[in-house]
Amino acid sequence: MGLVELRDIEIFLTLAEELHFGRTSERLHVSVARVSQAIKKQERAIGAELFARNSHSVRLTRLGEQLRDDLRHLHQGLTHSLERARLAARGKTGTLRVGLFPANIQELRRYFETFRARHPQWELRLRVSAYPDPFAQLRNGEVDILVTWLPIEEPDLTVGPLLFAEPRVLAVAGDHALTRWSSVSLEAVSDFRHIAVKSMPSYWFDHYVPEFTPKGRLIERTADVTNVEEIFMLTVLGEAVALFPVHVTRYYARPDIAYLPVKDMDVLPYGLVWLSAAENDMMRAFARVVRDLGPLPD
Repeated sequence: MGLVELRDIEIFLTLAEELHFGRTSERLHVSVARVSQAIKKQERAIGAELFARNSHSVRLTRLGEQLRDDLRHLHQGLTHSLERARLAARGKTGTLRVGLFPANIQELRRYFETFRARHPQWELRLRVSAYPDPFAQLRNGEVDILVTWLPIEEPDLTVGPLLFAEPRVLAVAGDHALTRWSSVSLEAVSDFRHIAVKSMPSYWFDHYVPEFTPKGRLIERTADVTNVEEIFMLTVLGEAVALFPVHVTRYYARPDIAYLPVKDMDVLPYGLVWLSAAENDMMRAFARVVRDLGPLPD
């Protein structure tokens, strides 16, 4: 590829994942023009197109797919080498990266602070996890541990200790007809459209938004979303209702959203999950912290 900067490789790999110039620029905090410039530079160096693009879509060419597969592990190796050098300069020997689906990070701080106090030789980094393809970040090495709702039934993943379990609430627009009630049941809310995330494993998403009510009525899950902002947008517009764990009422209090307790749903448990083949001392140490401190009080 000639003299291509590491940042240009990162742009290529991110665009290969997002297949959208705008989302790539937002994710990397660069302009769309910078993304386009980097891709054109790489295509000139190679002498062929890496992406087939028009006004409606972006997709990898066969050559682009080959380059993505070749560069992915190389880029990870380079990134990890640079990271290890930065850590060594600060007296650190490793980094534990934790991805989080829940919003109650403040309440989970006791686990993070205890881990840092017990293991000052390791750095702890936290990031908010994305809905699409949720376990890919474990499998491709972006995060080491995922904090997510349970159960998880993936043969290559290990489920660790429980962090908390919470009752469920239904988010509706502030002027929604359901706000006449102080609480609701799944039977009642099955009359309304619910959110859907297509790329999630169906068995796993079923524990977040069931496919059927306790009496067997189908719940319409057709409001496709990729992040929490889209959930709230559809909810405020009255185009969907959304199930959440109760901590969302504390961290996403909004004047245009009402939260109604759901009477006939079990609590939603959250715990640690990691890639079994990648398990290391840092992951075991973090799991030990969670076991020692125990789950959050009800």
